[in-house]
Amino acid sequence: MPNKPKRPCNYPTCGQLTTDSYCELHKQERHAYDKQRGNAAQRGYDSRWQKARKTYLAKHPLCLHCLDHGVYAAATVVDHITPHKGDKTLFWDSKNNWQPLCEMHHNRKTAREDMGSW
Repeated sequence: MPNKPKRPCNYPTCGQLTTDSYCELHKQERHAYDKQRGNAAQRGYDSRWQKARKTYLAKHPLCLHCLDHGVYAAATVVDHITPHKGDKTLFWDSKNNWQPLCEMHHNRKTAREDMGSW
């Protein structure tokens, strides 16, 4: 069976070719970052969050960024406008710090914010 073609490492500015998402150096860094970060429940995304998220999306069903471009697309993610970084007050501030986004716009925003943080 043929080998998978190599492609550039997903780490920003790394040009190392690899068959995985990250080269060996950045794979170790990513693993350390993920381990330190904790799982979703440890970061506050538990059953209480799931209920609040569902209620918020029912009241705000459209992606704000898509609407800015004149497109009607369903919001599937409740985004924290300002990253809470463990601050529970900021995490639960639905009036000032939550916005409904589609997955694509949330992923783009998060990638921009997180670039270089690990």
